[in-house]
Amino acid sequence: MTLARLLLLTAVLPALAAAQAAPAAPAPGTPTARVVTLEEVIRTAREHQPQLRQALAATTAAVARSDEARAPLLPQLNATAYYQRATANSSVPGSIGAGRPTSWSGTNSWSAGAFLSQTLFDLGAIQRWRSSGATADAQRATQQATELDVVANAETAYFTARAARDLVGVAQDTLTNQEAHLRQVEGFVKVGTHPEIDLATARANRANAQVQLIQARNLYAISLAQLAQAMGLDGPADFEISSEALPPVPGEQGPGEPLLAEALAARPELASLHAQRSAQELTRGAAQAGYLPTLGAQAGLTQTGPALDTTSPNWSAQLTLSWSLFAGGLTRAQVQEADANLDAIKAQEDALRIQVRVDVEQARLQVVASLAAVDSAAEALVNAKEQLRLAEGRYQAGAGSIIELGDAQVAATSAGAQKVQADFSLASARAKLLRALGRT
Repeated sequence: MTLARLLLLTAVLPALAAAQAAPAAPAPGTPTARVVTLEEVIRTAREHQPQLRQALAATTAAVARSDEARAPLLPQLNATAYYQRATANSSVPGSIGAGRPTSWSGTNSWSAGAFLSQTLFDLGAIQRWRSSGATADAQRATQQATELDVVANAETAYFTARAARDLVGVAQDTLTNQEAHLRQVEGFVKVGTHPEIDLATARANRANAQVQLIQARNLYAISLAQLAQAMGLDGPADFEISSEALPPVPGEQGPGEPLLAEALAARPELASLHAQRSAQELTRGAAQAGYLPTLGAQAGLTQTGPALDTTSPNWSAQLTLSWSLFAGGLTRAQVQEADANLDAIKAQEDALRIQVRVDVEQARLQVVASLAAVDSAAEALVNAKEQLRLAEGRYQAGAGSIIELGDAQVAATSAGAQKVQADFSLASARAKLLRALGRT
C-alpha cells in the first residue's frame, strides 16, 4: 500500500497542496545517519522481533508440557511425617479404652514414612507422553515458519524503503530540472521571445515538483519507521538503508515442478502439520487405551510409635491393577473425537499442499514477469530522458512549446518512477519465492 501511494507522486499535484504537506523528512544520504544493510536488517529482525520471541516461548512451553506428561511414568518418591495427640475413649467392646471411664487425657502418636511407587503398565499415559512430544515437534516447525515470515516481512519492508528512497531521488531530479526550466523561461520572457503564460506555467510546474519532493520524503520517513517495526526495534528509525538487491534465486526461470518438490520438502508448515498428525494419532491411541487395564506397584517404609524414641519399623508392598469396565461410553466418544480431529488435520495438509503449489508458481511467474519489466522500464527511462533533452533543445530554439516541455518532464518523471517500481517488484517477487520455497 505504501509503494502504491508513492507511485502517485508521479502525477501532477496542485501547488496549493504544498501548504498542507507534512514536514519533510531528512533527505537520504544524511552524513550523520548510519547505513544498515539487508543482512543487518534480517539479523536484527531475528534477534529482536517480538513475534519470533513469542514463537520461541511457545516452543519452550510445549517441551515443558511433554516433560509434564512423562512425569507420571517415572518413579514417584514421597515422604510423610505426622504427630498426633488424641484421646482413646471407646464404647466398642474389645477396643482400646473400652470399659474404662471417660478420660480427656490424650496420648501421643508419632509416624514417619517413605513410599516409592512406579507405574508398570499404562498405555494411555505412554501414548499421551508421546503425543505431547510430537506436539512439541510441531511447535518447533511452527517457530521455523514464524522465522521465515519475520525474514520475509523484513525483506519486503527493506525493499519498500529502498523504493521510497529512490522515488525521493526521482522527485529531487524533477525539481532540479523544473528550477532550471524556470530560470530559462524567465530569461526568454524577459527578452520578449516567449509569452508570460510560459513563466506562469513554469512556476506552477516547479511548485508541483516541490510538493512531490516534500511528500516523497515524508513517505520515505514512514517506510523507514515501518522497516524499524519489521526489525523489532522500539525507537526512532535514525538510519539510512543501503542499495542491495536480492541475487537471482536458483531455478527461478526454470520449470516449476523442481521448485515445488523443494518447497514440499522444506516448508516448515507442512512439517508442523505432519507432527500434529502424529500427535493426534498417538492421542487416538491413548483414548483406545481406555479399554485396557493399568498396573502399578508401591513400596513403603514407616516408623510409628507413641514417642520418638519408641517407634517401630514397618514395611509394605503392593501391586495395583485397575480396569475401567464401563465408563458410560466415555472411551468410545474419546476415540471418535480423536478420529475427527485426525481427519481435520489431514484435510489441512491437503489444503496446504495446494497452497504451496500456488505460492511457488505465483512467485516464480512474478519473478519472470518482473525481470522482463525491469529491462523494459530501463529502456523507457532512457528514451524518456532523451525525449526531455530534445524538448529542452526545441524550446530553447523556439521550435517547441512550454506544454511540450512539460509533457516531456512528466514522461521522464513517470519513467523514473516506473523503473523504481520494476526494481521493487523484482526484489519483492524474489523474497516471496524464497519464502514459498522455505528458504531463509
